[in-house]
Amino acid sequence: MAHSLSAKKRVRQNAKSNQINRARKSVVKTQVKRFEEALKGGDVSVAEQEYVLVTKKLDKMASTSTMHKNTASRTKSRLAKRLNSFKAKMA
Repeated sequence: MAHSLSAKKRVRQNAKSNQINRARKSVVKTQVKRFEEALKGGDVSVAEQEYVLVTKKLDKMASTSTMHKNTASRTKSRLAKRLNSFKAKMA
């Protein structure tokens, strides 16, 4: 248990930021699931729209300390690769 005032404040700050970060990660995971469902659905235009939304969410999260920018970039790259292979298969 924290004894000093600064340690107690740090515990409160960590709990608050943990809650915010978990909410942000949940939003991104939900958006990725929607993108994957769009790919399974077979509609290219819907999948492209979902990809744009996923990249927007990832960029916003990378601008904060929730996710490292390289992690967001890697995720976007992998999703783009899946989208392009889907487009090639459909064409």
